[in-house]
Order: sequence, then structure tokens, then C-alpha cells
Amino acid sequence: MKNLILITIDTLRRDMVGIYDNKSSLTPHLDSLKEHCIVFNNSFATGPYTQASFQGILTSEYYLEYGKEKKLNSKKILISEVLKEKDIYTAAFHSNAYLSYYFGYNRGWDTFYDSMADEVTDMYPFIRGEGINSKVEEFLSNFSFKKPLFLWVHYMDVHEPYIAEEDYLSKIDPNLKLSKDEMFSLFKNTLHPRDVSDANKINTLKKLYMAKVKETDVYIKKLFSIFSSHGLLDNSTIIINSDHGDEFSEHGGLSHDGKMYNELVSVPLLIYEKSNRSKVVETPVSLIDIPPTICDMLDINPSPSFRGFSLLSTSQERTIFGEAMGKIGHKEKDTDKPIHYLLKDSLKVIYNQNDSSWQAYDQIKDTKEEENIISKVPNKLKNKLNNFLNRKRKE
Repeated sequence: MKNLILITIDTLRRDMVGIYDNKSSLTPHLDSLKEHCIVFNNSFATGPYTQASFQGILTSEYYLEYGKEKKLNSKKILISEVLKEKDIYTAAFHSNAYLSYYFGYNRGWDTFYDSMADEVTDMYPFIRGEGINSKVEEFLSNFSFKKPLFLWVHYMDVHEPYIAEEDYLSKIDPNLKLSKDEMFSLFKNTLHPRDVSDANKINTLKKLYMAKVKETDVYIKKLFSIFSSHGLLDNSTIIINSDHGDEFSEHGGLSHDGKMYNELVSVPLLIYEKSNRSKVVETPVSLIDIPPTICDMLDINPSPSFRGFSLLSTSQERTIFGEAMGKIGHKEKDTDKPIHYLLKDSLKVIYNQNDSSWQAYDQIKDTKEEENIISKVPNKLKNKLNNFLNRKRKE
């Protein structure tokens, strides 16, 4: 009896994970899994923030498939709905308001914990990793295992406001001494208003973020220990990814707004099995491929609505797309318009409807996406992106 586990880490940048040649050792547990992982070196989110990315991760559709909507469209089929129909037990544990029952993400789950009834604070506006792990452990201790299990676990700890524990922060910078009030002040007065005028403050924010990455890796290590104690590591496939990254002034901003640069849309993606041998996949793939992959692994037909492809068959070269609202900050304006990107081979093309601007970047020669080479881009790529953003919505 095979089980499938999906672990998602909110806001985790790809370049923070040691498997991807990061030398800072922020993620020792994730790094230790490499010898049993398929590692996707070029994996991309369908959008730069939760609402735009998770529709790809859980429904294998794009965010604006039916236009801008507040809640998950009922025509979009969650992977949980597909699996529950096949008598697979579905369980979810997370603390992200945008993925709560209010927005329609509770469909198809036998057990669904979204923490919306729990008390949180301004400094920690979500249930922290140890709380999520406790919920998972309690669930597994009472689960009969008479059915195959699909388990989704999501961690919010890397997400702002970056209130780091001293133990983790000292490992990033032993000379950095901040109270939690001072950390929260950096969030309120620098990050939240997107104030990039002080490079020292931005550097401090990034160190706090890195401390949170290190903390979250410890939560994942504990989660694997919980899995091991229940025998899950021997008969489960585990997919691990983030939904998007975070910006630290690489392109003039902070947090994760409506932009399509790699600090936001280039994400870690791993598939772990205890019996796996290490494998690295260089072909570009998308998080929209996760639901079809889960179906493939469980030998289930995917929903006809799914737009992605199984990650188990990555030899075919394809075009990666993403879309979001081109907003800045948490409150979207009525005048905000969409932003889209296309990735083909090593070329990324971005079109922002807010100012009708085009950008293009060579992902090999210009890893920081600093030189706009749109004048050198073949018209067929611009036309392809235009066709995507103007595609006829399904009825």
C-alpha cells in the first residue's frame, strides 16, 4: 500500500536550500535527503505569491483561468477531490488563511486543519511548525492505515514577519542581537511599506529570514522522525517544494509582490523515496505538474482539467507559464492588472499589463536577471505569451 505525502514550505527561496549548491548549510536535513531524491534543478512556480502559486500546486490550473476571483473557482478540481473519489484517505494540516475553508480549499479532504479557529498573534500570525507537527503526530497516532494516505503538510514559518529565535539567529550572525520587538519593528517600518532605502536594514531582514529557514528545516526533520515512527518512510513517496520565494531588493522591492523574477518564482522541488537513487533533472518543470505526478504515482487518471504533466516523464521540452496580479503590497488596487511570464529553454519573457512593458532575460548568462534583452527575443515567443494571456477561458 503506497502513500503520498506533500510537504510545502511557504516563501522558501530555491537558493536557500543547500541541495542547490548553497554553501551556508541552512537546510541540513533537506540536504541529507539528496541521495534518495529526484532533484529538479529548474522548477518554477505558477505565480509569485500564495494565491497565484497554490492553484497550480493543488489544482494544476493557473490563477486567472476564469479571471480574477476571490475564492477558488468550483470548476477547478483539487487533487484531494480526485484522490478521495478513489478511496484514498486525504488529510491536510496548514495555517495559511488564503488556503482555508473560506477560500474553498477544504474540498475533498477527509481531515482538514487550517487553524482558522485558533488564536494567533501579530508576531506569529500563523500556527508555528511545532504546532503543525503536533497535529500531524496526533492524526497519525489515530489513523488506521486501512486505506492509502495522501497527506499534505504546509509550514508558514519562513514567511514574514521573520521573528527569529536567538538560537537560530546566532548561527546566521552571532553578532546580531535583536529583541523580538526590534524584529517586528523592522517588519512594520521597513518590509511592510517596502522601504528599500537602507541596505543595512534589508541585510538584517535577510538574516532574520535565513534564521527562519534554518528553524523550518528542524521542523521538517522532526516531521520525518514522526513519519519514521509510524512506518511511513518505508512505503511513501514524499514531494517537497515551496510555493514561491521572497525578495530582498534584488529588483527594488521586498516580500513577494506581483513580479516574475527568479527570487520569487524559482523554487525548490524534490521527490523523496527511501528506495530512490539520487537523480538530477535539468529540464524546466512547473509546480502545476504536481497533481498529475501524484496521480501517476498512484496509478490514477488525472482530472481532465489538469494543465500540467507528470514529473516522472520530464524528457519532453516544454514551455513554462505563470500569471498573477501585478500588485504591490497585500491590498490589491482596483486598477491592478495581470502580469505573466513564459520560460522556454533558457529564456524568460515577462509581460506586465500595468505598464504594457516587456522584459526578457537569459537564465544562463544573466542569473540575476539584470539585462533586459527583449529586443533580441523572437516575436514567436512574445506571440506565444500573448496567446497564453489571451486564452479563451473554459466554460
